[in-house]
Amino acid sequence: MTAAPGTGGAHAPVLAAEAVEALNVRSDGVYVDGTFGRGGHSRRLLAQLGPAGRLIAIDRDPEAVAAAQAITDPRFRCERAWFSALGQVLDQAGVAQVDGVLLDLGVSSPQLDDPARGFSFRRDGPLDMRMDPERGESAAEWLAQAREDEIGEVIRTHGEERFAQPIARAIVAARSGGPVDRTRQLAQIVAKAVPTREPHQDPATRTFQALRIHVNQELEELALALPAAFARLVVGGRLVVISFHSLEDRVVKRFMRDLSSPPALPRRLPLRADQIPVPHARLIGRAVRASLDEVAGNPRARSAILRTLERT
Repeated sequence: MTAAPGTGGAHAPVLAAEAVEALNVRSDGVYVDGTFGRGGHSRRLLAQLGPAGRLIAIDRDPEAVAAAQAITDPRFRCERAWFSALGQVLDQAGVAQVDGVLLDLGVSSPQLDDPARGFSFRRDGPLDMRMDPERGESAAEWLAQAREDEIGEVIRTHGEERFAQPIARAIVAARSGGPVDRTRQLAQIVAKAVPTREPHQDPATRTFQALRIHVNQELEELALALPAAFARLVVGGRLVVISFHSLEDRVVKRFMRDLSSPPALPRRLPLRADQIPVPHARLIGRAVRASLDEVAGNPRARSAILRTLERT
């Protein structure tokens, strides 16, 4: 859901027009915005809905849910929940099936740009990184007690960082002299531990990504949310997912590929054409990336990938 600052403090979501188009919105349909953020996608969806339409938004960040109160449209409601709880949210709303679900993954600009949230090393702040500040351990709390091998494994797997072990070793050495609990402090520790880095990328980028994914259980949440969302789609309903890094996109791509592929059958099994099982879904178009114009206006859009699955 990474977005660029707009005028008047607003935030424009990445691939907004493409996401709403991919949902193939029906005016009387029921839709879920599984990652409200600051409501960029939700507002676009509401503009496409008629009087009988309905939109249910979800976000785990209390600041996002507070921002949703600015939308007073009776067709709209926003619930504070992790998007893996989509099924429970719909049950509470009395909704059995929906016409579309949008998941805009990752961290939003308001979260990145607020140093108090601890997501970014650009400005100093407490090393928190929780999307829901009232649930779970902060990044600083986890780093304070995790073993060196655990820290290295998280940085390697979630950050795809080749210098994961030297970074983990440096963090453990630094915490022996006091807590590692500030964003700039961690960035400096990483910078000293990394001997080289790709041009135009801060040495701490992959480590911060890894810790954020781990603290918020982002991949585990995604693995739960995808089947929960698909299970609630009507026939012809669509699941649209925007991801921002290869780990997320790999999970999304595999999930959509498996559902849109015929089930594997034993070789030489004698079946007529009408007996061959058909897939439960079909892929809609190819993966969509942000245009050059959008990337020029918002460099954070560079890594965004949108994929669409339709229930058949």
